[in-house]
Amino acid sequence: MRRFARGLTRDGADGDDLCQMTIERALKSSHLWTEGTRLDSWVYRIMRNIWIDEARARNRASQTFAPEEDGEHVGMAGDVGIEAHVELGNVDRAMAQLPDEQREAVMLVLVEGFAYKEAAEIIGCPMGTLTSRLARGREALMRALGEEL
Repeated sequence: MRRFARGLTRDGADGDDLCQMTIERALKSSHLWTEGTRLDSWVYRIMRNIWIDEARARNRASQTFAPEEDGEHVGMAGDVGIEAHVELGNVDRAMAQLPDEQREAVMLVLVEGFAYKEAAEIIGCPMGTLTSRLARGREALMRALGEEL
């Protein structure tokens, strides 16, 4: 849940805030969950709706400072760790460049491991729409990362 929140918000602190708001709303609305259905899908749908509401309400400017976590591994020993950290940063930047619809499709299917049908239900779109968003998102990520298509 936290990983998806951070993927949506593109910021660790905002992702944590989104997780907290989601948990609060899910607890307050627990009577609305239908037993026998997937709890995780229901919670992810709540998170997505909160994120959309917050993005519309705030419309805030981008932050000037780098997130605190970026400095955690400065001076890390070993080329492999450094290269992995650099590559992860490249992937994060490429993900941040994706349109919101493509990024949330990539996050739900490729990162969180939801099936296409479940991800489409969370987003609230037909499965074909999710499939095209995912395909376009994958292509854009590969181009941004300099991979062959």
